[in-house]
Amino acid sequence: MRRVLAWGVMLGGVALMLLPFWFMLVFATHDRAAIFQLPPPLWFGDGLRDNLAILTQRLPFWRNVGMSLYVAGMTTALALLLCSMAGYAFAVHRFRGQRILFALVVASMMLPPYLAMVPGYLVMDALGWVDAPRALWLPGAASAFGVYLMRHYITHAVPRSLIEAARIDGCGEWRLFWSIALPQCRPALSALGLIVFVGSWNNFIAPLVVMRSMERYPLPLALRTLQAQLDTQWGALMAGSAIATVPLLLLFVFASRRLMAGAVVVAGDEEG
Repeated sequence: MRRVLAWGVMLGGVALMLLPFWFMLVFATHDRAAIFQLPPPLWFGDGLRDNLAILTQRLPFWRNVGMSLYVAGMTTALALLLCSMAGYAFAVHRFRGQRILFALVVASMMLPPYLAMVPGYLVMDALGWVDAPRALWLPGAASAFGVYLMRHYITHAVPRSLIEAARIDGCGEWRLFWSIALPQCRPALSALGLIVFVGSWNNFIAPLVVMRSMERYPLPLALRTLQAQLDTQWGALMAGSAIATVPLLLLFVFASRRLMAGAVVVAGDEEG
């Protein structure tokens, strides 16, 4: 009975979590009138093509999708590079002021991101980057959490004896990083890449502050403009939201194994 009860509670929780996604997919195939019926539709309809047509008529939708892919991809690539380099420096090297610098990095994670909105806009305006894509991906190129995660993982996953042996054999610092340390950090890189990509893909506040052209809106901001209209077409909005979830699902499917491996290693090192 305990196992049956546990399975029932678990399956009920899974169903409760998946229910909003189910309604999103179902509403994406119905028009506005059908969505607001009581009771609402619980199965797929035949209005998906019409909703996609409304979506592409009212928005440069596919350009918005491309913009989101570009910004999220650039942010993720730069974050993986810079955070792994900074984490390697903090984990392997010893230099003056190291503890103070790392303490500042950790302390910066406690600051609410909204505090940087006005200063960030002033900096982008002074550089002439308002309404430019680099105003979205460059500020997120290095995160304090990413530096902390990579430093912690490299400290516990890359043996110090291996680095010292490579140095004795004449290996330079760049080769140490690229050929020895970085290949052993794939689980942490996958976890960090997934976190950064999802955060950048779902980012709404930063584009709202610095972007001006509809063609350069990322997907969350572009879909929000549909909701701001008087005759909001909820079916089209749900269709756009469903399309927006596809890259995240694919990314999680391909990176989930390494994500779990990185979490297990970090948790095991914390317990040890």
